[in-house]
Amino acid sequence: MKRPTIIDIARAVGVSKAAVSYALNGRGGVSQETRERILDVAADMGWRASSAARALSSDRAATVGVVLARSPEVLRTEPFFMQVVAGLEQTLSAHGFSLQLALASDPGTELETYLRWWAERRVDGVLLTDLRVDDPRPALLRELRIPAVFFGTEQPMAGIPVLWVDEHDIADSAIGYLTGLGHRRIGHVQGPGQLRHTARRERELRRAAKERPGVALMRDQGDYTEGGGVAATARLLASARPPTAIIYDNDVMAVASVARAAELGVRVPGDVSVLAWDDSMLCRVVHPAITAFSHDVGAAAARAALMLLELIETGVADDSRLQPRELITRESTGAAPAFG
Repeated sequence: MKRPTIIDIARAVGVSKAAVSYALNGRGGVSQETRERILDVAADMGWRASSAARALSSDRAATVGVVLARSPEVLRTEPFFMQVVAGLEQTLSAHGFSLQLALASDPGTELETYLRWWAERRVDGVLLTDLRVDDPRPALLRELRIPAVFFGTEQPMAGIPVLWVDEHDIADSAIGYLTGLGHRRIGHVQGPGQLRHTARRERELRRAAKERPGVALMRDQGDYTEGGGVAATARLLASARPPTAIIYDNDVMAVASVARAAELGVRVPGDVSVLAWDDSMLCRVVHPAITAFSHDVGAAAARAALMLLELIETGVADDSRLQPRELITRESTGAAPAFG
């Protein structure tokens, strides 16, 4: 008779593999009622923990690692990463795990950090963000067999579970909303060029603009920082036919440009409307408040943490999708000016 596995028990009870693992190992993360159901089904199926599994469990560090490979200026000002860390920490601590953070100034340092962590048994798995063009990280993680989850990719990844995002609808919503206000020249201040989602957003925005006759998309490169966003905005506004609306790839660049609108010689939204791809408290407290796409970053990070814990516990985790973003309209967007 085939020995029952955690996956067999999960299917029989109708819960996740991680929930079964938590119940069988006496850890938190499941209700008492669910724990008892799992234990009853496991007993009926004749489940027994293997000595190898017990040895593996006792050798764990109960720690998950995250390397933040962004400039110090971005990390100081962008709320996104702090929301990610809060969501991870809350979820991991509820399951008896700690979060280890490291900063990396370049890709080489990031790769060295993963190698050192794994060699020294400092972490049981890692969570990664910001997939890059020609990114070496997936190959390294597969080679080392480090349990890993990628946060925010656009498609599945061989051998690594992903929390993926479909930005097709976001681009349609942004362009549709602005053209509905009469805007036909729309600027796009992008994030760093080495990030795949920068190219993905440009591609989707261009597609959405092309589907609407008479709409032109004008782009300029930013770097997610205050100074980079303002400089890119100034270059767009210096065009012979400047945009009447600008979409920013993050909240910091949008907020900085609105805060320094007078210095740039424009009124928001009288001369130019502003829309941010990411919402945050910054978008709400600046004047005028900024129209932005809202999404629960903490909840998304919590989902990624659960995926990684399931992968660590069972060796298997399914891909998941980020919840759709909601466009929150505020005072920074309005009808296109008459000259537009």
